[in-house]
Amino acid sequence: MNKRSTSADFVTAFATGWPENQPDIMVLSLTTHKGVQDFALNKEQALLIAKTMTETAERLAKPKTS
Repeated sequence: MNKRSTSADFVTAFATGWPENQPDIMVLSLTTHKGVQDFALNKEQALLIAKTMTETAERLAKPKTS
């Protein structure tokens, strides 16, 4: 397995894609300084990602104030 960094490349965008041509998938598009990577997700995968993101966001600490 490759060594993973705790900091990500800069993500500038994500979007759903092509619903008029392929309404059965969602395309997650991540743009970084290394280029663009597109991920095709079916409904179950998209819902699992959304659930995981929601659960993780709920556990985040409150931002520090000065």
